[in-house]
Amino acid sequence: MTPVLTTRSSQIHAGLRADILAGRLGSGAALPSERRLAEDLGASRHAVREALKRLEEGGLVTISHGGATRVRDWRRHGGLPVLLALAADGSAPPELRLDRAVLEMRASIGTDAARRSAQRAGAADRAELVARAERIAATPGVAERTAQYDELWDLIVEASGNLAYRLALTTLVEGQRVLAFDAATVGAEVADPDDVRALARAIAGGEAERAGALARTLLERSIPAE
Repeated sequence: MTPVLTTRSSQIHAGLRADILAGRLGSGAALPSERRLAEDLGASRHAVREALKRLEEGGLVTISHGGATRVRDWRRHGGLPVLLALAADGSAPPELRLDRAVLEMRASIGTDAARRSAQRAGAADRAELVARAERIAATPGVAERTAQYDELWDLIVEASGNLAYRLALTTLVEGQRVLAFDAATVGAEVADPDDVRALARAIAGGEAERAGALARTLLERSIPAE
């Protein structure tokens, strides 16, 4: 396995990010100056500057040139990378219920993606969706069906014509640090292939509202109970 190379800037970024997410650096707190951080951390000012810039891009701090760099409320200003960071370093408080949050987000996006796919998908995509649903129904193993089901959803999201949905789901799925969408997590969604068939046919038939309702029914099966 090729080792992951970590730059000094990345190390500083990860350390400060962890302090912010854990609340050791609270919202509104002023960070030491760039020069002071460099001295305290034994790093170059360039490395510190790059780390602070990454924190600013992630919505975790605001940099005031000539003034203090202050911590922002990450719950209000952070993006999906913050969610991945919380899961990756295990710093998320249990009450945040990241697994539930991610699956609810997936269900909301998937429901609307299915509805819009029924409105926007081309003839080739509609035919492919039906064919993929039939392949899922013909596949005996749950793990194998789940893998094909992932491909079905990839096509549904693509056919929805919504780039924001595409990028958001790609971040969660490819990260795999928040939640693995494997058979153990979403297997209930493919337990009855007829429901998957019905979804594909509703999209292929241009039945937008029915497609959305069927998608929600499928996707919400994986959301943990309260």
